[in-house]
Amino acid sequence: MTSFDRPTTPPDPAATPSEDHKAVTQAALFDAFGGIRGTVETMLPGLLFVMIYTINKDVKMSAIAAGALAVLLVIVRLLRKDTVKHAFSGVFGVGVGVAFALFTGSAKGFYLPGMIYGVGLGAAFTISALVGFPLLGVILGPVFKENLSWRTRNPGRKKAYTKASLAWGIIFLAKYAILFPLYWWGDATQLGWVLIALKLPPMVLAVYFTWVFLAKAPPPINVIAEWEAKEAAEAAAAAAGERKA
Repeated sequence: MTSFDRPTTPPDPAATPSEDHKAVTQAALFDAFGGIRGTVETMLPGLLFVMIYTINKDVKMSAIAAGALAVLLVIVRLLRKDTVKHAFSGVFGVGVGVAFALFTGSAKGFYLPGMIYGVGLGAAFTISALVGFPLLGVILGPVFKENLSWRTRNPGRKKAYTKASLAWGIIFLAKYAILFPLYWWGDATQLGWVLIALKLPPMVLAVYFTWVFLAKAPPPINVIAEWEAKEAAEAAAAAAGERKA
């Protein structure tokens, strides 16, 4: 009987990734992280907040406008029947920031939840890589239909996920090492504009490193296809048994 716990033909770690594999990896990463549109949409509420606050220093107006824009972006996606998972995560983050800003009466309060989350995420990526259970593999495993098979069955991909997770951790922690001194000693307007400036480049850099590491790694083991093949084989065997009976 064929075992689905281990591959019958393990991926060759020395194999050169094909162009198709690189293209699939790029497309999967693009989908997983929301693409250009998703990234831009996460920037717009924060940009609107800092623009309004720069002009009139009104925390309440800035927060309400940012929250309204985040909700509007979700509605537009719903009307267009587009994917809303990234939009919903964005509106949740903005909503928490709006609540902090209104509760504290400080524009810096709008940014604090996201900054704390970013530091926590950077620490999680770094620690997960160091302990051998890279967080990026957990996130991207379902996207590549390999789930957690990379942990025990595909050492080349585990190594790639470890490197990528470490890259994400270092990039995130470096970003907030710049931002938190501004939070403590700078003013809210400076903090807001630096946050906007640092929104896209670190993300692009992290995704780029992820693509480089995964594109050079062995292809993922499609455990979904394995399960389907196993079910089909069992159904065929059962049907053959019924015919013999």
